[in-house]
Amino acid sequence: MKNAPALMGLDVGTTGVKAVVFGPDGEVRGKGFREYGILCDEPAKAEQDADEVWRLTTEALREAVIASGISKAAAIGLSVQGDAIIAVGPGFTPLSPALLGMDYRPAAIAEECSKRFGAKKLFALTGMRPHPMNSIVKTLWLKEHRPEIFKRAWKIVTYADFILGKLGAQAVIDWTMASRTMAFDLQRRTWSSDLLGSLGIDPNLLSRPEPSGVAVGALRADVAEAIGLEPGTLLVTGGHDQTCAALGAGAVREGIGVLSAGTADVLSTALAAPMLNDAMFAGYYPCYIHAASDLYFTFALNHIGGILLRWYRDTFGGEEVRAAQGAGLDPYDVMVASIPDGPSPVMVLPHFNGSGNPTCDMNSRGAMVGLTLATTRGDMVKAILEGLAFELRGNLDYWTAAGIDVRELRAVGGGAKAPRWLQIRADVMGRPVTTLKVREAACLGAAILAGKAAGVYASLEEGVAATVRPDHVYEPSEDRLRAYNGRYAVYRDLYPSLKGVNGRL
Repeated sequence: MKNAPALMGLDVGTTGVKAVVFGPDGEVRGKGFREYGILCDEPAKAEQDADEVWRLTTEALREAVIASGISKAAAIGLSVQGDAIIAVGPGFTPLSPALLGMDYRPAAIAEECSKRFGAKKLFALTGMRPHPMNSIVKTLWLKEHRPEIFKRAWKIVTYADFILGKLGAQAVIDWTMASRTMAFDLQRRTWSSDLLGSLGIDPNLLSRPEPSGVAVGALRADVAEAIGLEPGTLLVTGGHDQTCAALGAGAVREGIGVLSAGTADVLSTALAAPMLNDAMFAGYYPCYIHAASDLYFTFALNHIGGILLRWYRDTFGGEEVRAAQGAGLDPYDVMVASIPDGPSPVMVLPHFNGSGNPTCDMNSRGAMVGLTLATTRGDMVKAILEGLAFELRGNLDYWTAAGIDVRELRAVGGGAKAPRWLQIRADVMGRPVTTLKVREAACLGAAILAGKAAGVYASLEEGVAATVRPDHVYEPSEDRLRAYNGRYAVYRDLYPSLKGVNGRL
């Protein structure tokens, strides 16, 4: 393995694409990044120019290759945003913009699916309950509202099969992405022909499902030339970004939770067997296949994470921004430097875009309570960080009651760079929080999958052992945990107390 060629991990996210060249030991040799936009010019709409995403993906790959100094890579693996669909013609030419996961125009169709098939029956079959974000629900919306595009489509793809296809593979979708569509039989690990037939969707319109970490083609010569690699690089099935981040954080067994702290907050974990009980259904937790395909996977999503700090900065943080500019510092560092040592006297309910799991109440609203004339900016910033941590603790408690035991937490994403934020999370949740040497967890997970397919690693476990290393552990303080236990008991009453008020608003 010492002289093995480089591996590439590609992470195609919602607003940007990142490419990283890794050595077989997980050493980062080069990076590339490009941003792109989202079209949201009417209510519930969220579309994206898939051609632009592809063009910028090649630029990010080229930037990473140049930065690394390589001309040859063993394989490329993919991590992609979930649930978006793209109608394509032969050659994976987009016929229309991508409908993103956050496009909620298919809400009525999701409700129709619930009534027609039964939400619990769909959850038991597919691990997904009807929701407008589901790929198959979006496909039905396309069929109903854009029939001319639907009729012309050669395939309806996600970003997983779209990017693989543009790189040079056939129409192949990995199991993690297929099992998020609400059309995949979770037990048989194939498309549900009965369900698709009932919905009037030809299974041939969808790509062939394969496990993550399987070689499915080679890099096209013209693409290889454009990004600066020799032709023939293996193309490997990757996974949904959350499963790839979990793999890149070493979560390939039960008991490990992965905290992905970015614009949103995601808490995910591996499952040894499908969890399809009533508690998981009621809490809106998905159950789908892990990138380590002998395992299953679930996550809790809070749409509001780091974006709430940005809102505070832009709305109330002018003084901190000016102070940061004068001192050449990051405004967030100035904001966090002012927070009190103990729990904030203020509480924030971070439902600024509705609530996440387990209530998933889109009518819930954010709140700041306990304000007095003595309240400081630091109190408010600390309360925001605590409120986000309380939401995560609520999901941990819910999982414990449902039969999922998470004993340790590993932090990835932008929030993994914020020590005080991580310490608050450890203190509130009563679990150690570990950061990792390689913070590009989704790209690393994709590269591990690539390495397994290329024979660099004999197994995913060997790949994890070779590349995933802890950096710093934030241990919970018993005194602070005791104090937060009391605050959390109060916090749990905020949502039910304000639910009726928010509904009236």
